[in-house]
Amino acid sequence: MANGNFIDYVKLYCRSGKGGAGCMHLHRAKYLPKGGPDGGDGGRGGHIILRGNRNLWTLLHLKYQKHILATDGGKGGDSRSFGKQGEDKIVEVPCGTVVYDGDTGEWLCEVKEDGEQIVLLKGGRGGLGNWHFRTATNQAPRYAQPGEPAQERNVILQLKVLADVGLVGFPNAGKSTLLSVVSAAKPEIAAYPFTTLTPQLGIVSYRDDCSFCMADIPGIIEGAAEGKGLGLRFLRHIERNAVLLFMVPITSEDIKREYEILLGELEKYNPQLLTKSRLLAVTKCDVDKPTQQQLKKLEKELSVPVIAISSVSGEGITELKDLIWTELQKEQNQVIEISHLPMDIEHIERDEQSDNEDEEPTTIYLNEVEEEWDLSKYADIGWDTKKK
Repeated sequence: MANGNFIDYVKLYCRSGKGGAGCMHLHRAKYLPKGGPDGGDGGRGGHIILRGNRNLWTLLHLKYQKHILATDGGKGGDSRSFGKQGEDKIVEVPCGTVVYDGDTGEWLCEVKEDGEQIVLLKGGRGGLGNWHFRTATNQAPRYAQPGEPAQERNVILQLKVLADVGLVGFPNAGKSTLLSVVSAAKPEIAAYPFTTLTPQLGIVSYRDDCSFCMADIPGIIEGAAEGKGLGLRFLRHIERNAVLLFMVPITSEDIKREYEILLGELEKYNPQLLTKSRLLAVTKCDVDKPTQQQLKKLEKELSVPVIAISSVSGEGITELKDLIWTELQKEQNQVIEISHLPMDIEHIERDEQSDNEDEEPTTIYLNEVEEEWDLSKYADIGWDTKKK
């Protein structure tokens, strides 16, 4: 998928339908002089419904649809005729979409499974006709209920990628190269930082026709939790991964320090991320191979399984798959549940606006530093045809 087509953030204005008004009507017929009240009820307004769709991988189809409006319910009629119900508005979203309040940043709901439907905004109930208000002492009520008003709300939809394994590391740690080796995914690979600008998914084949999903998350730098680098924009995708695979190249000056920096950024973003299973892969071992003593020392200091791999030579790739599969089979990693923290609306919208706004062309004047324009010095070059 092209980088420009991966949209994981949209802000929408949603409004459900208002309920139809009940009817105030008294039956009249020459053969029935006292027919009494027969006003029907108004119809219910349409709901705003979110429905999970496993065939969608992005929110691109909602990027330019800023308003989601359901239809209103119809008015009631005579002869106890009910008003027409408003048409529900069903919004298809990818599995893993999280919904926040667009004004407060409060978490509202999450669509996890294919076909799951969540009523985001309920339509207003229709008003009762005057037929409901007849009594022995009030046999001809001349009033009916109005319909309930519509509900409206600004909502933010965020897509958090569903994957079994998430790759976490600094830029140029070898994440994209590993994904291209163990799966059929073709992420962009280059020798400069932030080659990966959008999450990339790949299906990794395992023994006995088994497989698991791996996600390549764009590189994290120190201060990402405060918005540096790609910042909070892609840290949210790590929340839905069952196992986190940290990747630090053997060429780094201090492997332990880089791992602790990455772990610290995840903790600042959401402390619950530390409850996930973690693995550490020392990459680029075709350049300099670490000893077993060094690996065991890292395991003891960091309290995390450590393995040395090389995506170029294929060293340790099979052992890495075995290690990941073992972690995925543990009971605590079967269900991916995490509480979503409230969103910082100002920070998120500032980042999204800076990414989406087009740069306005600037006009540069040659002598804009001069207080007054002196055109007399240009008269002799022929541009001024005015005779003096």
